[in-house]
Amino acid sequence: MANAKIIESKAAQVAELAEKIKKAKSVILFDYRGLTVAEVTDLRNEMRKENVEYVVLKNHAVKRACESVGIDSSIEEMLHGPSAFAFGYEDAVTPARVLKGFVKKVKKCEIKGGIVEGKVSNASEVDAIADLPSREVLIARLLGSMMSPISGLAIVLDQIAKKLDPAAGQEA
Repeated sequence: MANAKIIESKAAQVAELAEKIKKAKSVILFDYRGLTVAEVTDLRNEMRKENVEYVVLKNHAVKRACESVGIDSSIEEMLHGPSAFAFGYEDAVTPARVLKGFVKKVKKCEIKGGIVEGKVSNASEVDAIADLPSREVLIARLLGSMMSPISGLAIVLDQIAKKLDPAAGQEA
């Protein structure tokens, strides 16, 4: 009787975890060994500010959840030793960027890899993703490059108008 309840409880946990993995744009795995309680608290606070969920989970539960979602089995290679997970629901880059900055600051833990947009990524790929600018910065750059030709045209037309009518250029 008690075993059945435990099995149901674990199955529910795996199902809930599978739903989180499916919903997340990225899940970054990292080894947190060597961190003090204060450092973990700082990391949790940084994650919370960036709307990233930080949890420590059992590797076996994550493996079963990934299998149920259909994630590549190569994730098993990363699921050894203590693992913490950062779930990014809004942006795929944010968890990797926050963790990379934290690892650089404390120099104690390391990123193992992750799942980005449903595909398993190794540590070097996650590191490359962390260097990408945020979504807002990319949108601003895109809009700036779209506005550049129009701005250039406006400047040229203004200069032509000033040459043709010098009095108008002095008033402005």
